[in-house]
Amino acid sequence: MERSKEDFAEKYLTSNFLIRFLLRRFFNQIQKILSEINFKKVLEVGCGPGFSTQYLKEFLKDKDFEASEFREDLVKEAQKNNPEVKICQESIYELKRESNSFDLIIAFEVLEHLEKPEIALKELQRVTSKYCLLSVPNEPLWRILNICRLKYLKNFGNTPGHLQHWSKKEFQKLVNKYFEIVKIKIPLPWQIILAKKY
Repeated sequence: MERSKEDFAEKYLTSNFLIRFLLRRFFNQIQKILSEINFKKVLEVGCGPGFSTQYLKEFLKDKDFEASEFREDLVKEAQKNNPEVKICQESIYELKRESNSFDLIIAFEVLEHLEKPEIALKELQRVTSKYCLLSVPNEPLWRILNICRLKYLKNFGNTPGHLQHWSKKEFQKLVNKYFEIVKIKIPLPWQIILAKKY
C-alpha cells in the first residue's frame, strides 16, 4: 500500500483556529502560484478523500481538471465529495496516462508517504507536458510543531505514514533531478515547489 491509514481528513475538518488559519495560508499560496502560470489540463495525483480537490476546483473552474488516488476507499470518498470532478484509481508509480498528457500535475502531501519517491517523480515528469506543483512537510519543523502540540510523542513528532523527511535544501535537490524549479514557497509548516519539465 502506498499510503497509510492516516486520517487525511483531520486537518480539513478540524475546528482548531490555528490549523484552519495555516491551511488557508497554504491554499492562498497555491492560488497565487496558479494565477501566474498558463495551463489548461490539470491532474491532481493522490487526492485522498478529496478535500484538497475541493479547494483546487474553486481555482480551476475554467480548466480541464481530473484527480486520482491509489486507495479505493478514498477514491469513493473523494468522488462523493467532488461529484463534478472525474476521479480514478491509479498508482502514482504507474499513472494510466499518456506521456505529456497534462499541462500541470499536482501532488500535495503525497511524496512523504512513498517508499520510492524518485520513481513517483519520474512518472510525474513523464505525464506532465509543462509543470508539476508539489508540497511536502517542511522538516524538521513539521515534527517539532507536532511535539509542541503533544502529538505523536512516541514517534518524536513523526506523523503516522510519513516515510520521508525533507528539509528545504534536501527537497529542492530531489526535485531538481527531474524538473527545473521555477518557484519555492514556504507557508508554515509546508514547503511548495512549482517545477517545470526540462
